[in-house]
Amino acid sequence: MKEKKNKEEKFDEIEIEVPIVGERKKDIKDKSKKECKQQKKEQKKKSKVRKAIKWILLILLIGIIAYGCYFGYRVYKNGGGLSGFLATAVGHDENTLKDLDRINILILGESGVGDGYKLTDSIMIASYNPKTQEAALLSIPRDTYVGKKDKDTATQNYLASYKMNAVYRNGTNIPETIECVSNLTGLDLQYYFLIDTDAVIEVVDAIGGVTFNVPIDMDYDDPTQDLHIHLKAGEQVIDGEKAEQLLRFRHNNDGTTYPQEYGDNDIGRMRTQREFIQETMKQLLRVENIFKITELIDIASKNIKTNLDFNVLKDYVPYAVNFNAENLKTGTLPGVPEKCNGIWIYTADEEETEIMIEDLFSDEEVIPEEELANVINDGTISKEITNTITIELLNGSGVTNNLARAAKQLQEAGFQIKKTGKSSTTMSKTSIINRTNQAESIEKKLKAKLGVGTMEKGENNSSVDFTVIIGKDYK
Repeated sequence: MKEKKNKEEKFDEIEIEVPIVGERKKDIKDKSKKECKQQKKEQKKKSKVRKAIKWILLILLIGIIAYGCYFGYRVYKNGGGLSGFLATAVGHDENTLKDLDRINILILGESGVGDGYKLTDSIMIASYNPKTQEAALLSIPRDTYVGKKDKDTATQNYLASYKMNAVYRNGTNIPETIECVSNLTGLDLQYYFLIDTDAVIEVVDAIGGVTFNVPIDMDYDDPTQDLHIHLKAGEQVIDGEKAEQLLRFRHNNDGTTYPQEYGDNDIGRMRTQREFIQETMKQLLRVENIFKITELIDIASKNIKTNLDFNVLKDYVPYAVNFNAENLKTGTLPGVPEKCNGIWIYTADEEETEIMIEDLFSDEEVIPEEELANVINDGTISKEITNTITIELLNGSGVTNNLARAAKQLQEAGFQIKKTGKSSTTMSKTSIINRTNQAESIEKKLKAKLGVGTMEKGENNSSVDFTVIIGKDYK
């Protein structure tokens, strides 16, 4: 019995395959067909998606190439190079430049004197014409009198309150400052830059310092302003800290200041400021500094206040990158320092100021550099005219025989060399100082004969028409 039972149990454990027949077999076949169809549909769908992606990518690639060609063409039409690229990037076309006018900006350099009070010791008008690639800097002495009352009868308090620096009133009265400068110069000034000293320090450091020829030894201390200036004369790399010292220097602790031919006290300081700005511009406009634009914008946003809208500024930037700092004209507001009712003020000369403004800020057509040689030889300026022009010639190049060579060149052109001598400082650039408002054509002939020269306007204090200081650039 047991054996029979075990056999039955074993039999129960055996799985028996029952053949699939009829309806069930048909269902499985239908299911397989559906799955195959679904797989084919999915494969077709994926294939279509892949083809669509390929077409989209191809269209995008064609679009990018087409836009690149169009953009490249626009860059070419806008003059090519970095300037053309920037002009195209901000949406300019070849006609935009024709509609851009000269822009004039009042620059106020602000520095502290303690207890949170700030003065603007640096007052300049900066101008740029993108069409002619000309620019100008006019320095205005901080003690320039801008009051409406007669200076000879005004009270001491009124005189002191209407010096240009005092009108500024710690930055609370910028609109009146702009109005005063506009009335003084006849220029319709609309924009201003208020630049804190920290901006100069940070910008100079950001571009790795500026190579500059310090004109004299500078040794000055003012504990009330925490101002300590200690610089040696000569060419050197000026970092941010030294830049502040250089730009704020007026005189030494012992009262000595810049030499007369350079311009003493404020006049000398303003000249140093302009020349340092010129050298800084040269370095700022180098291609490698384009990559520091974010850092420079950040410095500007922290330390510069302005009413100049970005949309106005961006129109000028593409053309400013082509500017040659050698084309910068500079000058100081003509006038004389005088003491009125016990107060020292600087009185502008109205007639000379009008002439200087015309020279620095007018848009009259000038003779191109390549035509300067013709000015010398075509009789436009005859020797009869140059024979009446007197020159003080100073050697600041450090090379002894340069004085004789330059004198000979100028005498051959008909100029009268009235004085000669050695400059008390070595100059990196040759300076041509127009002291009697001679015509621009005379200035150009002087520059053409020497081959170099930065034009400036100066006071009529040397009984000559021009002071020419030969620099190290004279070859």
